[in-house]
Amino acid sequence: MDLLNNGNVQLLVKALTSIDSQEDCQAFLEDLLTAQELMEIAQRIKVAEMLVQKRTYEEIARTTGASTATISRVNRCIRFGDGGYQRILDKINGQTLPSSPGAC
Repeated sequence: MDLLNNGNVQLLVKALTSIDSQEDCQAFLEDLLTAQELMEIAQRIKVAEMLVQKRTYEEIARTTGASTATISRVNRCIRFGDGGYQRILDKINGQTLPSSPGAC
């Protein structure tokens, strides 16, 4: 089964893409996720940002507290995934760079 074609996942995607303000996004995330889940997701985005900046695993682990397993998983997604991390980081930084598709 393709996880992204699951009806519940599609509902989540629709919910996320309907958010049009930072205030609404923060309120939704606070309601949707536990504090631990929110911190883990935020950590992965920071790890991705640092990987794109060519920081070492040691520096990323020290700065973010992420395990090397988490850093490695995020790195695989950046290198071989569908380009999601890169597209979001580009948007955050106001850039538009091509991303390479793959499987995360």
